[in-house]
Amino acid sequence: MGLFDFLKKKEQPAETKKSKVLLAMPMFNNGETIEIDKVVDYLKSNWDTIPSDINGEGETVSFLIDGELIVLATLPAQIPFGDIQGTAEYAYNWPTAEKDLENHNSHIIVTVMSSQKSEVDRFCILTKVLSSIVATTNCIGVYHGSQSLLIPREQYLHSAKALKTNQIPIDLWIYIGLRNGEKGNNAYTYGLTAFDKLEMEFINTELELEDMFSFLSNICAYVINSNIIFKSHISSQTCKTA
Repeated sequence: MGLFDFLKKKEQPAETKKSKVLLAMPMFNNGETIEIDKVVDYLKSNWDTIPSDINGEGETVSFLIDGELIVLATLPAQIPFGDIQGTAEYAYNWPTAEKDLENHNSHIIVTVMSSQKSEVDRFCILTKVLSSIVATTNCIGVYHGSQSLLIPREQYLHSAKALKTNQIPIDLWIYIGLRNGEKGNNAYTYGLTAFDKLEMEFINTELELEDMFSFLSNICAYVINSNIIFKSHISSQTCKTA
């Protein structure tokens, strides 16, 4: 029985419960903030999404998307650089992150407030709002601390396009750690708990790190999209190349 056959047996219906607040932070070098009209226009033209009940201006703006309350708060200050340094250490997707961000001087806290919607729906909304901010400003990149992610501007815009074909932009939602070991390569996830899933880890595989990234990305997308629930920790045989 293959891995995906096993996962299908664990597929569960989605439960209705109140979700947690989602936070992410676009960062800027020049004290920049958003022009809400441009963000709204981009949401409409690029995502076919129409915000409603827009309130506020300047440093704090709120609006609704599909009943979800979104709050944008601009702070004319750095994100505590210790937080960024800790994440940048593992940001292999952005090797120059620490240097690129050392002089950033403003950021926006993008919040999707708690609700009854599924985490997938809410992460989709967060991604659309963030990509709209990135596309209409000189944003350097996005810090998603709860997911241990630092994502540079171009990667964010490119990966967000996956939503247009109903795919999950895993690299914007889940951190996949990769490391060499004495007996093989290792890979692990950080961020699946945001979707009420167990984190996953592959140890001492013979797959190349790039192949492990693709393999684990595909599994994560399937687990999130199909609402797979693992009842307990499971182990699998070591992955080997053909």
